[in-house]
Amino acid sequence: MSAKTLTQPKLQIGNIEVDVPVVLAPMAGITNTAFRRLCREFGAGLYVSEMITSRALVERTPESLRLIRHHESETLRSIQLYGVDPKTVAEAVKYLVDEDLADHIDLNFGCPVPKVTRKGGGAALPWKQDLFRGIVESAVDAAGRIPLTVKMRMGIDDKHLTYLEAAKAAEGAGAAAVALHARTANQHYSGQARWEAIATLKQTITSIPVLGNGDIWSADDAIRMMDETGCDGVVVGRGCLGRPWLFGDLAAAFRARSGEITAEQAQAALIQPTLGGVADALRRHTELLADFFDGGGISGEERACRDIRKHVAWYFKGYPLGSEARRSLALVESLEQMDEILATLDRDTPYPGIGAEGPRGRAGNPKRTVLPEGWLDSRLLSTAESCELTETEADTSGG
Repeated sequence: MSAKTLTQPKLQIGNIEVDVPVVLAPMAGITNTAFRRLCREFGAGLYVSEMITSRALVERTPESLRLIRHHESETLRSIQLYGVDPKTVAEAVKYLVDEDLADHIDLNFGCPVPKVTRKGGGAALPWKQDLFRGIVESAVDAAGRIPLTVKMRMGIDDKHLTYLEAAKAAEGAGAAAVALHARTANQHYSGQARWEAIATLKQTITSIPVLGNGDIWSADDAIRMMDETGCDGVVVGRGCLGRPWLFGDLAAAFRARSGEITAEQAQAALIQPTLGGVADALRRHTELLADFFDGGGISGEERACRDIRKHVAWYFKGYPLGSEARRSLALVESLEQMDEILATLDRDTPYPGIGAEGPRGRAGNPKRTVLPEGWLDSRLLSTAESCELTETEADTSGG
């Protein structure tokens, strides 16, 4: 084994140490405490919450307070915030710190969804250099001892790239790490992630960790990204949908890379579940969701069964489940009904191999990013734009 591969698998972000250099990417409607707990049961790493709107958190809306909940087993609590106003973002960060609700805070500057970018947020925001710097600086100041990181995209499109300037600004402001999804906002989730941008970022940012995100569908992909780009860690999003055991594969692969275990041991540790194993994971996920949703207007179990429906196709990708079972699980209403459906499956059906692997989740086609009128006319925020953003932030009430 070469000296290059004899590296420690841990990731240092500020004053926290992550046992393997793997981060679960925030995904709306996915990375709640139930899914985070399930992934942690299989593997290791840093598991980040869904994106929380800063204004909603400052206003203590019930939904935002529910979304920041961590189970007692989550000993490294990570929350991602979104906002377009430095003061509001700082207030949200201060709340998390003062109430001891997080051990790590991430700021979202990568979301390409129109309802976010049309307000100047997410992937649109780094174009305004002063606004980006102001948000990161105020958030870092408010975070104090809590490490604050930044996640971004390459830019709005190929003519409006922002990632190098933004990363330098974040580094200068005291961010503990930067993560790059190697696509532009216009790409959304289409095409291939351009890992060469991660390599360029790593060469540019030298004092804090650089994390790479995009097209990690397997442990081999993660190792290849690290080797090709030199990044300090990987951020995994769509690749773990319906495959929470990917985090076990990743942990084994990185421990082999560091020399803690052999390549043969890592290969033997790969989780290739039978149909019964997948059914058990789906059932466990639903149980955890029921616990997460408990206390709402309807029973936690009912909400959990509604929520798990969107995961069914991801879990059983490539498996010969049968159309009737798939249809029934996609309409499941209770754990008892789920148990009846799962009992009809041939639990010994083997892992289907490549059919269960590869891309999953949303992909779609490139599309023009929706921006505020005149947003690209200047790299600096005008007085009118500043007032408009403040009003937008004040109107944001959802978690």
